[in-house]
Parts: sequence; C-alpha cells; structure tokens
Amino acid sequence: MSSTDKSQRMIVEAFDPQNLDAEFYANPYRAFRALREHSPVHRCPDGSYFLTRHSDINRIYRDPKTFSSAKEAQFAPLFGDSPLFEHHTTSLVFNDPPLHTNVRKAIGDALAPRVVAAMEGDLINLVEQLLDNLEDKTRFDLIDDFASVIPIEVIGNLLNVARVDRAPLRGWSAAILGALEFGSDVAVLEHGNQAVLEFVEFLRDLIDQRRADLGGDDIITRLLRFESENFRLSDQQVYHQCIFLLNAGHETTTNLIGNGVHALMMNPPVLQQLTENLGLIDTAVEEFLRVEAPVQLGNRITTKAVDFDGTSIPDGTTLTLSIGGANRDPAVFADPDVLDITRSPNPHLAFGGGIHACAGMAVARLEARTAIARLLRRFPTLQLAGDPERAQRARFRGFTQLPVRV
Repeated sequence: MSSTDKSQRMIVEAFDPQNLDAEFYANPYRAFRALREHSPVHRCPDGSYFLTRHSDINRIYRDPKTFSSAKEAQFAPLFGDSPLFEHHTTSLVFNDPPLHTNVRKAIGDALAPRVVAAMEGDLINLVEQLLDNLEDKTRFDLIDDFASVIPIEVIGNLLNVARVDRAPLRGWSAAILGALEFGSDVAVLEHGNQAVLEFVEFLRDLIDQRRADLGGDDIITRLLRFESENFRLSDQQVYHQCIFLLNAGHETTTNLIGNGVHALMMNPPVLQQLTENLGLIDTAVEEFLRVEAPVQLGNRITTKAVDFDGTSIPDGTTLTLSIGGANRDPAVFADPDVLDITRSPNPHLAFGGGIHACAGMAVARLEARTAIARLLRRFPTLQLAGDPERAQRARFRGFTQLPVRV
C-alpha cells in the first residue's frame, strides 16, 4: 500500500461530519477524494451516510419520492420546539410536494430567465456604482465592500423591501444559516432563533402593507395572492418562504463571487486568460460553481430501503450529499482539481437537480458574471492583500473577509 493510499484510508477511518477539524474547513476536497475512492457510500458514527460520487447524488436528486427533503425528523433533536425548527421545516428547500410544488407555483415566473434578463440594466448600474466607490482605494475587502452588497440589493428588489430597511438582512441571513452547521453550539442556536423572530416581526408589517394592494408583481405579493385547488399559504408559510429566499439568494451568491475571484487570484495564468477574454465569463462562472460550490452539502431522508452498489441503507436514514465531492468526481470531470474556465460540458451539481433545482439559479448566474467581469475590467491587476478568512462552515463554503489590492 502506497503512503498516499494509507493516508487516504486514515482520513476515511477518522471521518465524522459531526467532528470536523480546521484542516477540513480549509480544504475539504482531500477528505472528499479519500471518501470517494475508498468509501463512496460512507457510514458515519451516528448511523447516517455520506455520499461523494456524482452518479449517486444525481440519482438522489432525480427521485424525490425515495429521497425526501422533509427535515422534521432530522431537525427536531437539533432545534427542538423553536423558531429555527419552524423556519427550516416550512421553507421551500426543506419540503416535499405538495407544499414545495405550491410555493414554486406561487413564485411563478418571477425568477424566469426573461424576467432575470430585464434585471440586468439595474444590476450593471449597481455594480458600476460599487466599483466607482472603490476606484480611489488601493485595497478593500471584496466581501464587505462588493460581493455581499450585490445579492442583498437584488433580493431586496425582488421582495420589494425599501432600501432603507435592508441593513439587518445580511446579519439575519448569516445567523439563520449558521445554525444549520454540524455541531452548532447553544450560542449559535440562540443567535439563529433570535434572527428568525426579528425577521418574522419585520415581515409582519411588510405583508400587512402588501395585503392592502395585491396588484403588485413582487414575490411577497405573489405568495399572498396564490391559490390552487383551495390551497392558500398561511401567514407563517409566507414569512418563512420570504426568509428562505433572502437567505438562499444572499449567502450563495456572495460565496460564488468571493470563491470565484479567490480561485482566479490563486491561479494567475487563468486570471490573465479571463481578463484578456471576458467573453469566457459564462463558462468561467460554471467552473467556479463546480470547483468551489457555494453550497457544499445537502441532505435527504430515505423513505424506503435502498441499495447503493451493495450497500443496503434502511428506511428513515439521513443521507449527506457531498456536492463538493461530486463536482470533483474524475468519472465525470477530466482533471477535476484543475480550474479550467473553458470546461464544457460542465454538469456540476452546484444548483442541485430535479424538482429541487435552485429556483434562483438564473439570478445567481447573472449576478456572478456581471460582478466578476466588471470587477476584472475595472481592476485587471487584482491581487490578494493579506490572508483571507474563511467561514468555519462545512455546509456553506465562502469567505468572511477577502482583502484585495489593485
């Protein structure tokens, strides 16, 4: 047995998603590779399974009846009877049909490509204004000063939240999503619960205003107006879909922009390639999504006994889907650890698949390609200006600070 093989097997034997170390947060792909090669359907100490192959995860996405997204059983011991439990078991992403189907119908074409295309002019103006503000600086924080601002404005517009009221949104989003991490402590859970309560209170007044005039076309009004076969969303369901849309749209897009720019700065020849040919921005964004997926992990619950290559998994078992591992599966991607901004086709799983494919993927792609292309056009000599700080999260991969200089 080679030293590399021995090292990988040691990683597999020690792997427990409930007890991850700093090395994993810095670079999870070493562990994902070891698992994919030696234990692709890996039984964890708590009885759950951790899957890392592209084909297995794609199979799960395409069979929502066998692999449920409902999370009551998983979240009850984690959150108890709390605002976090109510939110995460009511929102779109953690539900099966019929609620999932009805919420997608209610949102309707508000996130359709033609509507997203009409957003481009305002988005360009926003990005250019942010870049104007950075023009005279020799260094800035890419996250605080640029990447995190863009999705808050975009989602704020989709929900029609007044600009002066948007300041708390980012903090609420971080607190609520942070509670989803493995092994969240009491302080993290309390912070998340308080964020849900404050967010719901914020939405009460907003929704009362919309009820007075249901003629608008924003997402909140669509949710309030929706009725299908005598089904209407309750007030609580409306609150939590709005919270979910803000959280999903903000965190993932901030991470996508930050991860993409960081990947370029770590690969100067690729940065130069894209700077000299911004026509590659579409395939570049797909490669950023593949190589550093903003959402690294997902979960499903088996609704019946299933088999993966001889591994029998019983009904009611939690599966953790390693999106980051699947996106570097050599069975699908040549040279999977290489950043190739011309890669095509690129069947990454960063946006999920099947009925749970990300509803806002067209918005995220537009934001990323607009932000990154215009950043590089304005600052073609962008470089790191210090040590970046990654969020210590396994589920959501991104930076809290990314200092750059121009």
